[in-house]
Amino acid sequence: MYKALLQHIEKIITLELWEIDLLESCLSVSTIKKKELILKEGQICNTLYFITKGCLRQYIINSKGSEQTLQFGIENWWITDYLSYHNQTPSHFYIQAVEKCEVITLEKQTLESILIQIPKLERYFRIIAQKSFGAAQMRIKFLFTMSAEERYHHFNDLYPEFVQRVPQYMLASYLDFSAEFMSKIRAGKV
Repeated sequence: MYKALLQHIEKIITLELWEIDLLESCLSVSTIKKKELILKEGQICNTLYFITKGCLRQYIINSKGSEQTLQFGIENWWITDYLSYHNQTPSHFYIQAVEKCEVITLEKQTLESILIQIPKLERYFRIIAQKSFGAAQMRIKFLFTMSAEERYHHFNDLYPEFVQRVPQYMLASYLDFSAEFMSKIRAGKV
């Protein structure tokens, strides 16, 4: 049930059998329906989500009332609102299932307790946080340095299978252009 997460952890640190048993006792598995929201703006986020199947997205609703996708999470990726989770303050984000998802959940209080009992998990979560932060930095770089068309082609070259998985309007909002512009790019009219 927790095989994907344990394999993910084992790429970074080695856990003893008792540590695996303890960790597994603290985890839960949830199924999330397509389009279901697991976090809404204004809620306090108390959960980390490790995606074993499906795709989630984090987004905001901008001042024009449009959804702006900030992040996607797919298999073997963690997603949460890190500031709300860490500071226990109301979230500024929504997290929604793009596809039917299976996730492993880890509650904040539980994580804090387990990090005391299994200190080497701190290393695992630090490395995951660094990778996530690095990905966010690269996304910002691409938004500032590439044209919309270049962003699309770059993303499509890196993740061709992913481009087919998500609705085009979500991908367009992630790449910071309109769905209409996306249609023109895909049709070769740009």
